[in-house]
Parts: sequence; structure tokens; C-alpha cells
Amino acid sequence: MTHISPAYRVRRGASTLRRFFARVAGDQSGAAAIELGLLAPVLTLMMVSVIDIGRGVYRKMQVEDAAQVGAQYAMRNGFDASAISNAVVSATNFSSIAASPAPVQFCGCATGSGINTVSCGTTCPGGAVAGTYTTVSAQATYSSLLNYQIVPQNYNFSAQSTARLQ
Repeated sequence: MTHISPAYRVRRGASTLRRFFARVAGDQSGAAAIELGLLAPVLTLMMVSVIDIGRGVYRKMQVEDAAQVGAQYAMRNGFDASAISNAVVSATNFSSIAASPAPVQFCGCATGSGINTVSCGTTCPGGAVAGTYTTVSAQATYSSLLNYQIVPQNYNFSAQSTARLQ
């Protein structure tokens, strides 16, 4: 029976480990799968976040469009608060839009900076008679897909549109 010294066994084991690690370090198979496994969660979170932001912007645009549809309805059909509110609510497929506060009708004089509210029949500074206006409002709440912890999860969108009726 031959006796193998412990020092030989250590050298032989170290040599075997060096060959193994040299072979593994040079092996590139599976590297792409590991990289994808590490990056996939980050890329997925980025994609979901971009979609979430896009949905929020789209919802904001729907609220603005609903207020404008209400003002256009009033211009075509005259002031009817209930009918204008129905036009606002049914303007888009976003079911949580509300006509709040309710549409209002007022008389005013147009200026370079906006509309000054005056009594109906008043003569404006330019000599014209005060016009009849309506202000239509729309509101909705948007809830994001994920709770990001650093920004609110719910956003309250509101829009107003004012139009001259006559």
C-alpha cells in the first residue's frame, strides 16, 4: 500500500480547483440568461411606471376634454345646468368624471386679462353690452397602479372651461 503525503493531496486539490475555476471563468454560456434575470425586474418596473404615468396624463386630458365638451354643449344648446353636467359626465369613457362644481351662468365683460363679472345688461368699457358666459368644471381622481412611496397614489384632476353663450 502506497502512502500519499498530505502535502501532495493539498497540492493536487489546489491544482484541481485552479483548473476548475479557470474553466468556469472562461465559460460564457448562460451569461446572457443571468444578466437578463438580474435586469428583468428593473426593466419591468420601469415599463410599468412609464405606462402608469402615461395613463395618468391621459386621464388628465380626459378631464380637460370633458370640461370643454360641457362648454361646447352650452354654446350650441344654451344654458341648462343638468344637460351640461350630463354632457360632461358622458364626454369620455372615464367613468369617474364628475361635473363638479355645477355649471354656472354669469354676465361679464371681456378684458385683456379675463372676464370681469358684471350685472347683465351693463355696458362694457368698449361700448358693447355685457355678454352671457358659462363656466363648466370637471373633476376626477386617478389612482396609480403602484404605490411608489415617494409620490401620492391618488391624484385629483380638475379642469374648467369658460365660454360665451351670446
